[in-house]
Amino acid sequence: MENEKFSEEANTLLAKINANKAVIGIFGMGYVGQPLALRYSELGFKVIGFDIDADKVAQLNSGISHIEHIADADIASAVESGMECTTDFSRTSEADALILCVPTPLNKYREPDLSYVISTTELIAPHLRAGQVVSLESTTYPGTTEEELLPRLSSKGMTIGKDIFLIYSPEREDPGNENFKTNTIPKVVGGHTLACLAVGRALYEKAIDRVVPVSSTKAAELTKLLENIHRAVNIGLVNEMKIVADRMGIDIFEVIDAAATKPFGFAAYYPGPGLGGHCIPIDPFYLTWKAREYGLHTRFIELSGEINRAMPEYVVGKVVKALNEARKSLRGSRILVLGIAYKRNVDDMRESPSVEVMELLRTAGAEIAYSDPHVPMFPKMREHKFDLASVELTPKIVAGFDAVVLTTDHAKFDYDMIRENAQVIVDSRGVYRDPANNVIKA
Repeated sequence: MENEKFSEEANTLLAKINANKAVIGIFGMGYVGQPLALRYSELGFKVIGFDIDADKVAQLNSGISHIEHIADADIASAVESGMECTTDFSRTSEADALILCVPTPLNKYREPDLSYVISTTELIAPHLRAGQVVSLESTTYPGTTEEELLPRLSSKGMTIGKDIFLIYSPEREDPGNENFKTNTIPKVVGGHTLACLAVGRALYEKAIDRVVPVSSTKAAELTKLLENIHRAVNIGLVNEMKIVADRMGIDIFEVIDAAATKPFGFAAYYPGPGLGGHCIPIDPFYLTWKAREYGLHTRFIELSGEINRAMPEYVVGKVVKALNEARKSLRGSRILVLGIAYKRNVDDMRESPSVEVMELLRTAGAEIAYSDPHVPMFPKMREHKFDLASVELTPKIVAGFDAVVLTTDHAKFDYDMIRENAQVIVDSRGVYRDPANNVIKA
């Protein structure tokens, strides 16, 4: 319904969205952008996907997915229904909704890198027109939408909340989790004005089963950080507990499983070789960086970050110990790393702690190989370079390595075969619960 308090542009845009006539522009066709594009296409919206990677754009227009858990058939169906991808940002004016799903990594000083957000905003700004809504989904610190997007989007003299509409709605994706789909994960939305919020709610209520409005873009930005910092802090706690338990000769996984039987007041988090994925290793630093502007030092959050970042070195220390007990040196040893994606059963390599383990082992002089059924070739990465392909696991191949380091517990691995043939296994994921002479828990 039209709202008399809103501008003509707002009411026109709301009518387009409600009638499924709005054109949806997705900027960044990656792990976040692709599922969202498919969802809107499935609902009958015209979708334009924007990306700076010409090869990715060509693949998508040919019906080919570059993400393992998104089927080629789903991309092809969307293309057949009218979805198209482009590197031509001048086509921004064709879209009614501009949804930014671009990376927000950290720089080498562990400070927020908003270059992708800013460059994308500057690419679209010359092509803005009245009657568009801009939604930032990238994880960032509170204030980004107002401080970085607002002035750039207002540069053409249009008024936010009257001519164009600005919202922040943090992405929530869990690649490989079959229990949730894009539409079943509740969506938080904050608007710069009440009109912005109304447009944002209408936009996402079309695609998402439950939309959760909050009072501002800052509140929405902090909501996303709290979600992931909560997880990072608890993983840091359990990683520290793992070290304590190991020193005491106690199996931390047995302890966690026992504690998880408590029906209230406890949530089970499990230790590993470190944190991975685009959000959890990065988000705490976005908040700690911004908090300094207010004279605050987030000691608790930073401490958990230090613990989690130290886990790859802890795992490598266990490898050194395992080799020493076999009277071998790490330098010159052949090490097989099992699983290099950041989590089980996906091909997502973003911030994978497995790669950090590989780097440390290589620096120490080990000869490195890896096996990962979801990552057949080591991909191009900003900070890491390995000219490697995934090794096929056979009893003979496994037995030929001085040590096997289990860093990501994919379901496709034959763990019994690996245990029966490996000289030594350093298990950072708690796969091998029963004692075995050739298994060292890390």
